[in-house]
Amino acid sequence: MACKGLGLVLASAAVLLAGGVQAQGLGNSPYSRIGLGEFNGNTGGVRQMGMGGVGLAAPNAVNVNELNPAMLYYTSRTTFEAGYSGQYKTVKNASASTRTGNGTLGYFAMSVPLSTRWGAAVGLKPLSAVDYEANTLQAVVGDPNAQSLKQYKGTGGVSEAYLGQGVRIAKNLTVGLTASYVFGVVDETTGTTLVIANSTAAQEQSIERQHTRYSDFAFRAGTHYRHKLGKSLNLNLGGVYSFGHKLNGQQTNTQERQNADGTLIGTATTVSDGRGSTYVPTLAQAGITLDNDKNWSVSLDAAQQQWSKFNSFSTVGPALNNTVRVGLGGEFAPDPGSVEHYFQRVTYRAGISMAQLPYQPGGKMLYDRSVSWGFAFPLPTSSPLEATTFSLAFTYGVRGNTDLLSVPGSSNVQENYIRGQLGITLNNRWFIKRRLQ
Repeated sequence: MACKGLGLVLASAAVLLAGGVQAQGLGNSPYSRIGLGEFNGNTGGVRQMGMGGVGLAAPNAVNVNELNPAMLYYTSRTTFEAGYSGQYKTVKNASASTRTGNGTLGYFAMSVPLSTRWGAAVGLKPLSAVDYEANTLQAVVGDPNAQSLKQYKGTGGVSEAYLGQGVRIAKNLTVGLTASYVFGVVDETTGTTLVIANSTAAQEQSIERQHTRYSDFAFRAGTHYRHKLGKSLNLNLGGVYSFGHKLNGQQTNTQERQNADGTLIGTATTVSDGRGSTYVPTLAQAGITLDNDKNWSVSLDAAQQQWSKFNSFSTVGPALNNTVRVGLGGEFAPDPGSVEHYFQRVTYRAGISMAQLPYQPGGKMLYDRSVSWGFAFPLPTSSPLEATTFSLAFTYGVRGNTDLLSVPGSSNVQENYIRGQLGITLNNRWFIKRRLQ
């Protein structure tokens, strides 16, 4: 029954009669209709995006190292960072396709070195996004001349405002903790219209609306160990554990009827209005990095999340499965100290990743495969006291497939996407003691 339920969800989302929708979050992603939506599995900012979402164990003194709170120890200057994200994708099933795109502020963060052993950061970033719109026609049992037009739409998402701290507790060993305030609103509607062949009667639409407002706290712990293997080679090990937690919220369900022109018939009826919770499952991440402490690093990261334990407001939905994500990437700056050749100071990044999706329609696993690349351009005016860096990151990926499902006339959904992110990083040395000449 769980696989069949998931098949119906994908089937209804995949007809895509609402093609060309430009929504606020993802740009019409049918998979964001399930669970919390498009979940951001703690893959970092513009630096990590250019390397395939890796960097759990890759020290860096230029960007905000919020991916692993233990890495905040390496903050050498006060750092401001913001990222602007854009996306363009083709969404298709076995019989139809549509194109959509969007752009939005991705994240912002600030990190500060509090002492030689202690660094901290604050910031705001998305945790999940819901953005879909699709229609489907279904036959009406007992009436061959009638069809039921279902229109599904969802918008919103959940974000986290966080405070992270990283401390060195022993030589080459640091630990960190991030506390987050998680909040957001998700609105979902299902509209049903009875379409009768050769009928001139005015059509009415029955609409079910669900409004959920979330707010709660979450915690993430991290550790990092650095060991020198030789004169110019270092081994880094990192781990992050995001604790599973209940995300409390207020959910209101209403029903109403509308004419074809959208005017309300009568008044809306509140079906239910009460508090509940959604369980956000545990996320465990581990990474290994090799670097020369100068101009290159190579990282391998893996993550596992227990989506099988997900539940939301005691609602029975499609069964989800535990997921694994693996990424491999690195960065290289030919000569960071070059004066005569600017492009030798530019940092070049690349990476690949593969992630399981928590949905298994028909018992078959779906994957998200991607390749990434990026650049970091320091301004020529950079100095030891202050510096500005513009970063670009791009990801091309394919998520899901168009295999047919057991539900008649339905198939999986495939998304071919290209994402881009522009990041601006400002570094400044604060709290400098002045000397009298």
